[in-house]
Amino acid sequence: MKKEDKEQVVERLTERLKTAETVLVADYRGLTMPQIDTLRSRLLESGARFSVVKNTLTRRAAEAAGNEALLALLEGPSAIAFIESDGDMVAAAKALADSARETKVLAIRGGVMSGREMTAAEVESLAMLPPVEVLRGQVLGAIIAPLSSLIGLVNAPLQNLYGLIDARIEQLGEADAVAAPAAEEAPASEEATAEEAPEPTATEETETTTEETQEETE
Repeated sequence: MKKEDKEQVVERLTERLKTAETVLVADYRGLTMPQIDTLRSRLLESGARFSVVKNTLTRRAAEAAGNEALLALLEGPSAIAFIESDGDMVAAAKALADSARETKVLAIRGGVMSGREMTAAEVESLAMLPPVEVLRGQVLGAIIAPLSSLIGLVNAPLQNLYGLIDARIEQLGEADAVAAPAAEEAPASEEATAEEAPEPTATEETETTTEETQEETE
């Protein structure tokens, strides 16, 4: 490879390392070209770009990109999956793990995520996680659950207050309903009493007139 070509490769690798949020490294020795193409297609579906690289050039690119953690993983024939922020690192790790299990040749070395080195075991553990959509839902559920509990605690006294007010209003309504018929019955009773009072007899009227005459004579 000419020096100019090498410089272009280093520049391209440096740019990929700077923009990648996660890189996963594997030893591809023994893979056939069809197997490499199949793995590359799987990684593309997860938003990762897969490249077989020369260690000497990749070391220069890692140093230029400030990704020193990658240097320890560049031993022997290396292939790197570059995953940017819009990629799915869980799906990419799963694609590598599936290829390693199916081919029994590919060997995961590890990776670098946000500047932190990952071991091969950590990459395999990453591959066992649920899809990123499920993970987001679980994280959102974990955030919302305490908020829902807090809202329930805040609303509980208000709900109790509303219940007391409603009960009081209902109680007052029942009291008014009982008082209204009693008020209507009172005048009717007085009228009945007046109507039931006996009229004076003729003898009582004569005695009353006699008494009045005697009083006037005196």
